Amino acid sequence: MLTPADPLGELLRWEESGGTWSSVTGRDGAVTVSLCRCDGGEEVDRITSADRELAVYVAVRPSSED
Repeated sequence: MLTPADPLGELLRWEESGGTWSSVTGRDGAVTVSLCRCDGGEEVDRITSADRELAVYVAVRPSSED
């Protein structure tokens, strides 16, 4: 599970590299995002963070498909 210093930046880099993602949970002030292979298949990792920018981003756009 990733806990990067810049979680939104990490998520955007993942998507720019062709990976897909979706918001899994959001509670206790933290958001968890599932990072999946580029074919939309298997989960590779997760980002969990209480970062406000990430929380706002995934609240508006809950997956890379949106």
